[in-house]
Amino acid sequence: MLKLSLDALEIVETIARKGSFAGAAKELFRVPSTISYTVSKLEDDLGVRLFDRFGPKVALTAAGKELLKEGRFLLRAAGDLESRVRRVASGWETELAIGMDSMLAPSALEDDIAAFYDVADQTRLRIVREVLSGTWDALLDRRVDLLVGAAGEGPSGGGYTAEPIGKSSFVFAVAPHHPLAAIDRALDKADLLDYRAVAVSDSARQLGPRTVGLLFGQDMLAVPDMETKYSFQLRGIGFGFLPEAWARPAIAAGLLVEKQVVEPKPDETFYLAWRSGEEGAALSWWLKRLRDHPPFAGMIARHCHEAERAQAEGVRAG
Repeated sequence: MLKLSLDALEIVETIARKGSFAGAAKELFRVPSTISYTVSKLEDDLGVRLFDRFGPKVALTAAGKELLKEGRFLLRAAGDLESRVRRVASGWETELAIGMDSMLAPSALEDDIAAFYDVADQTRLRIVREVLSGTWDALLDRRVDLLVGAAGEGPSGGGYTAEPIGKSSFVFAVAPHHPLAAIDRALDKADLLDYRAVAVSDSARQLGPRTVGLLFGQDMLAVPDMETKYSFQLRGIGFGFLPEAWARPAIAAGLLVEKQVVEPKPDETFYLAWRSGEEGAALSWWLKRLRDHPPFAGMIARHCHEAERAQAEGVRAG
């Protein structure tokens, strides 16, 4: 009898990714004792130690790494088999995972999601947000099935189809009290080098991560998403480029100052993308829907709640 199960492999993969049993339990919606028991039983059955324990943190042993190296292929194959069987039976996927860049708002798809459930409530939807190359990485690694707003062109090698759905310009902005705000000319590298940049970390796991607009030797604060970057720049913690749709309302409210730079950031094209040859009924529905109702303008927009709060506080103080 086989000592491995797909459930155990999924638990091992999640623990390795989250770095702890507690983190895996939270992601998998299970109690930590169940996670611990499953791993202990698997280790006993195989006669090997899969994890080294360092208090609440764990790390894969050499045997664990080998198990996971091949186990990830089994998990992907099982997921693909489930999807194929479901498509053969009904034409509709069991699940459809939609990925997008972190600067885009999933809430802009609310009407599309409601319309989808009207015709296909048997297909589970999952929304995933990634950063920079992480969107393409998620598609090629089969963590998502459809990208609605992947930043920049996809990697070479093919295996997917992509269509542009929108473009964003970027504005270099700092808080009014930031030292760079007082410089009355276009900023060059020498001006920027002495100050901290705020940069969003690429979430790619397999593809090489992208680094955008940083200078060698520059102090840099890495943050997980564009929302955090925006918030930190409002507070003067650092500088950087922001999507124009985000920056303009804050500039108009006096919360940010736009600065000209010698090397501006070029516009970024965003793509709709999916793996070639895998168009089930759910994916086909979404492709038609998004072509008929382009979502990008709503996804890139950001309401300036900070300006409303500042205005309200001013009214109260008066």
